[in-house]
Amino acid sequence: MSTTKVITGKVRLCYLHVFEPQTVLGGDKKKYSASVLISKDDKVTLKKVQDAIKLAAENGKAKLGGKVPANLKTPLRDGDIDREDDPNYANCMFLNASSGLKPGVVDAELNPIMDSEDFYSGCYGRVSVNFYAFNTNGNKGIACGLNNLQKLADGERLVGGPTAEADFSDPLM
Repeated sequence: MSTTKVITGKVRLCYLHVFEPQTVLGGDKKKYSASVLISKDDKVTLKKVQDAIKLAAENGKAKLGGKVPANLKTPLRDGDIDREDDPNYANCMFLNASSGLKPGVVDAELNPIMDSEDFYSGCYGRVSVNFYAFNTNGNKGIACGLNNLQKLADGERLVGGPTAEADFSDPLM
């Protein structure tokens, strides 16, 4: 069955704002969001995403001006090209998903995760997203809506600096 909703395979999560909404660059609305890194080796998830984007474009033809434009903006991007300076995006495709509604966040056993210390940028999980057409101020494309997230495994935290443990691991001289 074709659908614009996708539940990914195992992905890495970055720039997580799923407990408190944040304003996005240049925006005035606060949104919940996540950057979803999909390994280029995960052909199953990538095909589901590509198929959902195509279906969203077909379903949104009226919103897109009656036809799907050749230069349609899509949310699936290549980390090796668009984030070449960030090693975390190497060999990955990625989506930036957002929502005005707070997403559900659960662990592998489907227990709610309430603490951002337990669900952080760098962990691994699955994500439920949906794709839809937009036409705003002449910008036409397909957007990625964030539904829910599931943590599957811990990963190296992606933070802007060293951890306290790393800074103080050497004993006093």
